[in-house]
Amino acid sequence: MADDRQQHTRSPLTASRRRVLTAAALAPVLTGVPTGARALSAGPEARTRALVQPVMTKLADWAAVGQALGRPGDMRRFMYHTAFPRWDLRVFSHGILIDPALALGTHVSFVRYADHSTLLMGDAVVSERELQGFIDVLQEHGIMQTAIHKHLLAHNPDVWWVHLHAHGHDPVTVARGLRAAFDRTGTPPARPATPSPPVNLDTASIDAAMGVKGAADGKIYKSTYVRRETVADGPVMLPPGLGSTTSVNFQPLGGGRAAISGDLVMIANEVQPALVALRRGGVELVEVHHHNLTDEPRLFFVHYWAVGDAVRLAKAIRQAVDTTNVVPMPGGAGQ
Repeated sequence: MADDRQQHTRSPLTASRRRVLTAAALAPVLTGVPTGARALSAGPEARTRALVQPVMTKLADWAAVGQALGRPGDMRRFMYHTAFPRWDLRVFSHGILIDPALALGTHVSFVRYADHSTLLMGDAVVSERELQGFIDVLQEHGIMQTAIHKHLLAHNPDVWWVHLHAHGHDPVTVARGLRAAFDRTGTPPARPATPSPPVNLDTASIDAAMGVKGAADGKIYKSTYVRRETVADGPVMLPPGLGSTTSVNFQPLGGGRAAISGDLVMIANEVQPALVALRRGGVELVEVHHHNLTDEPRLFFVHYWAVGDAVRLAKAIRQAVDTTNVVPMPGGAGQ
């Protein structure tokens, strides 16, 4: 009897272990992933290898990419950058008409590497009606979506932000895929470049509060920081300003007030101090999420929103920025 009781006691545990082992063995089959396939993350073993370095290029090196995208770009150190602002969308959030340069800008950047590969990273603004068709075209052209989420609190019409990624040796083909996807949306043609008018804010005091020299983007004033440490994306090193920036964007509302939208880039142990600092400063939290799949260190982003006196809010956001390991963007505010 004692032996029977002991056997019955062992049997459920053994059956449970069998189910776990069977599930583990079947997981690659059930998900359609070959047993020997590598995870998307580069893994600890990859971090022991030397990262592939970005190389400097000239604007002329990207002429074919610009032609494929259908509009001119600009050089931002290592990056060939092209903007697709959604001038066609009239988006209101909390009663404020959002300027495209505040939060409705699609941006894509290409970087050349020492192994002759090219990395594309960017994010696209699409309406909810456009979202699924836009994604379908990206997937047809092998362009990855690494995040799909919101950058604003309640807004109308509904808008989504899609983060983009492609790494290979044919940037023109990637650019054609991007163009095909953008053509499925209402993204308008490029406008002729014009000088930015003076920003209707006390930008000198904002600069002093933020500890960084900002830059005008149309009517919007922007302060930008980058991570201090080296950031990798799989086997390659990301140049400062690509996929790892903190941005603080001010839209003037008159009388020294501004609507502020942006995001802070953080590693895991910085997330809670940054969130606490934002809330203590009266800044509203929108989302916390990733933008990339294979970054190292693992980066998190908090998007935020605030309306009020621009200089006071700049000082409050600076308290949150100072909880993170960032420095002013080389050369001033960028993407």
